[in-house]
Amino acid sequence: QFITIATTRPETMLGDTAIAVHPDDERYQHLIGKHAELPLVGRMIPIVADSYSDPEKGTGAVKITPAHDFNDFEVGTRHKLPAISIFDQNACLNDAVPERFRGMDRFKAREQVVIELETLGLMVKKEDILHMVPYCERTGEVVEPFLTDQWFADAATLAQPAIKAVKQGKMQFIPKNWENTYFEWLRNIQPWCISRQLWWGHRIPAWYGPDDKIFVAMDEAEANALAAQHYGKPVQLRQDEDVLDTWFSSALWPFSTLGWPQKTPELQLCYPGDVLITGHDIIFFWVARMMMLGLHFMGDIPFKKVCITALVRDEKGQKMSKSKGNVVDPLEFIDQYGADAVRFSLASLAGPGRDVNFSRSQVEGYRNFATKIWNAFRFCEHNGCDYDPAFDPAQAKEPVNRWIIGEVCKTGKQMAQQLDDYRFDEACSTIYHFVWGKFCDWYLEFTKPILAQGDTPTAEETRHVTAWVLSQILHLLHPFMPFVTEELWEHLAGKQAGRLITAQWPSYAKAATKPSIDQAAQKEIQWLMNLISQVRVVRSEVNVPQKAKISLRISKQRQQTTDRLQHYQDTIMKMARLAAIDLEQTINDMAEVGAVQILVEEDTFVLPLGDVINIEDEIKRLRSELSEAETEIKQLNDKLSNKEFVDRAPQEIVEKVLARRQAAELRRQKIMQALARLQ
Repeated sequence: QFITIATTRPETMLGDTAIAVHPDDERYQHLIGKHAELPLVGRMIPIVADSYSDPEKGTGAVKITPAHDFNDFEVGTRHKLPAISIFDQNACLNDAVPERFRGMDRFKAREQVVIELETLGLMVKKEDILHMVPYCERTGEVVEPFLTDQWFADAATLAQPAIKAVKQGKMQFIPKNWENTYFEWLRNIQPWCISRQLWWGHRIPAWYGPDDKIFVAMDEAEANALAAQHYGKPVQLRQDEDVLDTWFSSALWPFSTLGWPQKTPELQLCYPGDVLITGHDIIFFWVARMMMLGLHFMGDIPFKKVCITALVRDEKGQKMSKSKGNVVDPLEFIDQYGADAVRFSLASLAGPGRDVNFSRSQVEGYRNFATKIWNAFRFCEHNGCDYDPAFDPAQAKEPVNRWIIGEVCKTGKQMAQQLDDYRFDEACSTIYHFVWGKFCDWYLEFTKPILAQGDTPTAEETRHVTAWVLSQILHLLHPFMPFVTEELWEHLAGKQAGRLITAQWPSYAKAATKPSIDQAAQKEIQWLMNLISQVRVVRSEVNVPQKAKISLRISKQRQQTTDRLQHYQDTIMKMARLAAIDLEQTINDMAEVGAVQILVEEDTFVLPLGDVINIEDEIKRLRSELSEAETEIKQLNDKLSNKEFVDRAPQEIVEKVLARRQAAELRRQKIMQALARLQ
């Protein structure tokens, strides 16, 4: 009788030690436990029942070569099969095969085995298939599983205290869900191969005597002492040439860098650490192993919290790799955009649980943010906004000043909470939008008319508040942009004020002498910003020319609104590009064509546009743009509803189409709002 097997690696049959069939495969029940003769070799090998064999694949019978296949090795372990290594380190056949094959390259041997099987009439058929073949990314050579002697650590034993420490809450993952990945690895851990055949690294601490007896010791002196005790005299030892696995060496890092095994002051002070910040791709390779070795050697966890950040990919979403050539050189970006821009970019992307795509445009944007801060400082310097450490912001009286002080308090409190929660991305967003959106775009514009007053008490207060706000910005921004903030702080406060890096983090707790949030000022300035924003939106939506000055009128005036309009008249006219604010003529007096209404809280304002734009022409233009936007949305929806496109197109292409559709829908919404105003 014959039992037929299928293989993609005929040359390895010279090292076969069994044939496996599925225990439930009725075709082979009568052969389980019997032996078959291995062609070309003549060795008798057993037929074993193992669920690894797939009855639906090939003939349902599979050859087992434990020395040259990972799955076969597991089968061999289960059935106590010998593992016969048939290759040398050059992938040529060794003395374990028949003499005519010895010294032959593996691929040449493959051809020869097939020829001899055909000659003997033992070949049933040959067919082409597509299957996975592992290649070395550096050399391009096919990787061959190869049985060698290695050093192993009993990882299953080491893992138990590491699992227990996290379950008991001694070490916490942030976000918490990453502990599931940690547990999954450690609960299914295999013996850890800790030796590597490299020319660099920590040498394996094992020495061999004249008869190859092994002495494992802390150092060579201890090994010599053990050998002398064993042999009864001093002998020549040779150290194992292998080095430790990189991750084993790295796992020692939390304490080996602090003078261990000596009990140094640094070790006592800094172990365990507070927080480890790392990527989710090395939770098992590094985090788990630092936990195992820290608990084993130090008797304590290496850190109390592990903050897992996003994995930084290239702008197309691919993992950075030297072989792909898509690795971003941070030094190149730092030279071009500055260290602060690169640092802020990475921090702003550091959201939990999601990978991020890193691109040049992001760094450019935050370089512009750093420039914005410089320009704000120059504006303050030019307007005599000198920093006074004795100034008490709680004493400010002008509403716009009390508003910005309250915004600083809100920003500082939000950032403190976000940093406590390790949400660096949210902290970056908070300070970014405050600096650019509120301080630069609104407050500095609001205060220009006040600063132009000269030496009035209000102007003097505003100068102090502006300098104080800038000082708080530098404090809050310092962890993310240390260089520009330190430089500007020295210019603002002087060298005698010390460095920001050692300064106290700002506190905005409620107290008589602390800045606070003035709700009335907040509401008043929010009304002012809404009014100016609404006028700007109307101008943009209905295509009012940039240089055109329009008037603003109001219906059903409240005394509070009248007072606000009078107080902020110059600011509103300048920032909204108005020719006049008419408090006398109301909406009931008007019959102008193209009078656009805007609502701000309880107030209704009117912008007469009939003399500025051609209403009918503008309506036609907007309708044409609306039609174009709807056509684009339909085309994009058709593309996204095409399953073949979504499944086959690269992810970055699909995301671009989604972004285009979102932009088109937003454009349609704005056009419809503009039409509604004009109609």
